[in-house]
Amino acid sequence: MTVELNPRRLAIAPFTQTAARLSGTRSGSEFGRLLPEAAGSPRVGEVFFEAFGLLRPNAQGAMSPWIGLAAHTTLPMVCQRCLEPVDVDIDFSREFRFVATEAQAELEDDQSEEDVLVSAADFDLLALVEDELLMALPPSPKHQQCPHPVKLAVADKDFVVAEEVVNPFAVLGQLKTPKA
Repeated sequence: MTVELNPRRLAIAPFTQTAARLSGTRSGSEFGRLLPEAAGSPRVGEVFFEAFGLLRPNAQGAMSPWIGLAAHTTLPMVCQRCLEPVDVDIDFSREFRFVATEAQAELEDDQSEEDVLVSAADFDLLALVEDELLMALPPSPKHQQCPHPVKLAVADKDFVVAEEVVNPFAVLGQLKTPKA
């Protein structure tokens, strides 16, 4: 008998205890918080994700539930150099440790380098995928090589260089000079 795994309502404990695997492809339109980053483009790429459950011993020797998660998508963004559209590959690969309560997660997350989340019977794995994709966005997307030469200087043909302006405080400097 095969159990259908739903990434929107994933039971963490059985998933990790059985070392289950879950992978799939979802339309980019399912990720509402990622859509505004797509530069107003309706062509958000598909999101490919893969998760696997495992148990690892913690500091006390007890087995702790972990999930390995990776995802990839291509998002149309605006190049910050030439202001033209650019397709940006966004991906991540991370592992998360699960604990029983929110208080425990908050306490342990501050004390450890690993990412600690709260275990649930209906964990939304795709929301976590979306969170991680948002954090993986580049702060300033750019083409490797812009399709058109980028104008890096601005010159106005009517621009007139002003005469050198005398610093008004220069006169005060003369008053400070010692008299002989």
